[in-house]
Amino acid sequence: MKILVVDDEPLARDELSYLLKQNRLTDSVYQADSIGTAVDKLLQEKIDVIFIDISLNDENGFQLANELKKLIHPPLIVFATAFDSYAVKAFDVDAVDYVLKPFEQSRVNQALEKVQAIFKLQAKKDNSLTVNSHFGSEKTKIISITSDDKTKIIKQHDLIMATIKDGALTLITNGQSYSTRQSLGWLLSRLNKNDFLQVHRSIIVNINSISELEPWFNHTYQLKLTNGMKVPVSRSFIKAVKKRLMM
Repeated sequence: MKILVVDDEPLARDELSYLLKQNRLTDSVYQADSIGTAVDKLLQEKIDVIFIDISLNDENGFQLANELKKLIHPPLIVFATAFDSYAVKAFDVDAVDYVLKPFEQSRVNQALEKVQAIFKLQAKKDNSLTVNSHFGSEKTKIISITSDDKTKIIKQHDLIMATIKDGALTLITNGQSYSTRQSLGWLLSRLNKNDFLQVHRSIIVNINSISELEPWFNHTYQLKLTNGMKVPVSRSFIKAVKKRLMM
């Protein structure tokens, strides 16, 4: 798994990063010293879990945690801090675990095992549906979803957004979501490009489902959709998004 450590203290970041790298579940460990640098890294990499300190100079780790909750597929959160008085509040923002300084290898391993258990449950859910399409034309107005020998036909105008994470493509409509191992490019080739817009390397949205474009952290933006979801606009897509929405 890919992990991001957010702490304003270099020694604490290095210590936790070292312990995380000793665990067999860890693929890569990145570091950030502030909310702004954390957001930059989240836009660059598909982070699976983020270890956040509560005290970040003039910032607060809960501020980042609350913003992460607005994402469609947020990374899992583990608080890694010297303060033991915020544990209850941490779980109010759906934190997986709460690890206290000074860090111990066994405690870090325990937190990663909890994260892994959640990932396994999500994987079972993601694999429960398979998407197949027999329509290759860009002009196709439907996407066919096949599961348990039954085919569900999704009209393109009902598709609110699509996102991909860890090789799983999720299509979201009002009240429904469907997962497949197809690529984002596969879906893009079947959508009407006049109605859909890629806003992140892993996210496509239906333009008709966008209600607001609002500033986010560190001079980036996020989109508010008509169903209440919020999705980030990565830096490389900001210009194209503004051009489409403000023309």
